[in-house]
Amino acid sequence: MSLESVRAFFAANAPDIAIIETAGSSSTVTLAAEAHGVEPAQIAKTICLRVGDRIMLIVASGMARLDNRKFKDTFGGKGRMLDAEEVLAVTSHPVGGVCPFGLPAPLPIYCDVSLKQFDEVVPAAGSTNSALRVSTQRLTEITKAEWVDVCQ
Repeated sequence: MSLESVRAFFAANAPDIAIIETAGSSSTVTLAAEAHGVEPAQIAKTICLRVGDRIMLIVASGMARLDNRKFKDTFGGKGRMLDAEEVLAVTSHPVGGVCPFGLPAPLPIYCDVSLKQFDEVVPAAGSTNSALRVSTQRLTEITKAEWVDVCQ
């Protein structure tokens, strides 16, 4: 169902972007980089976090790590990662396939500046063996994401 919601999202919002399915898992940054022939940093990982009662998605470079101080300064509180069950309930995507596309309900989406070093990034597409290639600028446009600086 999750991959199907991503397909529907792209059919409606960016029909020119193709979803790439791989035979093997691309559920980690390393596996995704190998499967798509890019460096791990070019994978656009999506992290689902809670700050108080707010849930949000942060899309960052595959090698970036959240910086607690920057995050707290930006969002006014400590971020807590949701567990796998909560992530699935909120995004409809399993861990390893989480992406900012095809969500069951709108969530705030933020892209970390760590992605700006790349013209093109490779985010997951709703399953543990799917992804897509998209320009970094287009990623922010189609998800209506805001740029933030919250990673090391």
